[in-house]
Amino acid sequence: MKIVQEFKQFAMKGNVVDMAVGIIIGAAFGKIISSLVNDVIMPPIGLLIGGVDFTDLKVTLKGAGVDDAGNVIDAVTLNWGNFAQTALDFLIIAFAIFLLIKAINRMKKKEEEAPAAPPEPSKEEKLLTEIRDLLKK
Repeated sequence: MKIVQEFKQFAMKGNVVDMAVGIIIGAAFGKIISSLVNDVIMPPIGLLIGGVDFTDLKVTLKGAGVDDAGNVIDAVTLNWGNFAQTALDFLIIAFAIFLLIKAINRMKKKEEEAPAAPPEPSKEEKLLTEIRDLLKK
C-alpha cells in the first residue's frame, strides 16, 4: 500500500501535472502545425517545384515476385522520398516556430522598453516628505 501512496504523491506533484499539461497542449499544437504544413504551406511549394510529391520517390532494391507456393512477395524499396518529405516538413515547422518565437521575443522586448510608471512612495517616504515640507515652512 505504501507504493500506491508514494506514486500518488509523485503523480500529484506540480511538476508532473505541469509536464502532463504541456505534453497534451504540445500534441494538440503539433496537429495544428502539421495541418499548417500539409494543407497550407506544402501545396504552394509543390506548385513551385512542379507538383512533385516526394513521398512517392523510391529506389527498388528487389522487385516484387511470387514464391514457389504462389504467395506474393512485396518489393523491397528504399523510400528516400518519404524521408526527404519528412525532413522538409521538419525544416518548415522549425522555421515557423523560429518566426513565432522571434515575434514573441520582439513583443516582450517592447513591453520591457516601455517606461513603467514610477512606484508609489512608501508610507515612510510620504511621512518624511510631510516632515520636510513642515520644516521648510
